[in-house]
Amino acid sequence: MSSNIKKKGGLGRGLGALLENASTDITSRDNEGNVLGSISMISISNIEANPFNPRTHFEEEALKELSVSIATHGIIQPLTVRKLGVDTYQLISGERRFRASQLAGLTEVPAYIRVANDQTMLEMALVENIQREDLNAIEVALSYQRLIEECNLTQEQMSQKIAKSRSSITNHLRLLKLPVEIQKGVRDGKISMGHARAIVSAGDEELQLLLFNRVIEDQLSVRELEIVIREGLTLTKPTGKKIKPSSVALNSSQETFCYYFKDKLSSKVDIKKSNLGSGKITIHFDSEIDLNRIIEILNK
Repeated sequence: MSSNIKKKGGLGRGLGALLENASTDITSRDNEGNVLGSISMISISNIEANPFNPRTHFEEEALKELSVSIATHGIIQPLTVRKLGVDTYQLISGERRFRASQLAGLTEVPAYIRVANDQTMLEMALVENIQREDLNAIEVALSYQRLIEECNLTQEQMSQKIAKSRSSITNHLRLLKLPVEIQKGVRDGKISMGHARAIVSAGDEELQLLLFNRVIEDQLSVRELEIVIREGLTLTKPTGKKIKPSSVALNSSQETFCYYFKDKLSSKVDIKKSNLGSGKITIHFDSEIDLNRIIEILNK
């Protein structure tokens, strides 16, 4: 439960920077005498959930464990809420602690009281949640997508704001191209992000689902899955019918590269690509002398 005792650092230009912005703080008091912008004890019944929270899945057992800790030690890290009206607040961050506090039977919780418009609130909630280590890859990807689409951020701006590399952001966003069944598999821990990254590049939706089922049924590691994809090993449909790799046409840039290679080597060159994403490049030679000539060209 250490993540609830000490706030994780390194937010960069994330939630910490947003909360330090004077435009999200006010110093007046509400009807209960709570100082807005400071930590106050507020009634849990006066708090409503955050509709912008990217987290959609909470493990029941983990919530129960957190509720026991809260019942014993209290809430070490306050919630962050915004003032909606008379004695009414809405969560900005801390929904796990909020839900666990309800399970623990608490009537009051410590909270930072802020004022923020919906756009700022959405950004604050998303940035806060992205920093959490217990979000699954799909939840992180959805948060990235919402920051881009709803907060009008570029990947570069988001990279600076959340202190994540652009490649990490791109890899997460690509997962949202997977069929819903596979996305649920990632969310539920049936396969890892490494498996999902390999599957997303493997071929069409049917093949992706076949690979997903193969990983689960045979408990394939990421490395073993990559071998299946690269070598074009036989996959089996649920009906028992086997599907084998078949050739697919090269795109225009690949055909151009093939012609360039043929011209450069003055030899026949074939590029074959399968529907599983694997393939091979074949360079033909007529004799030992011809082979040595090709090797010499490639070594230049």
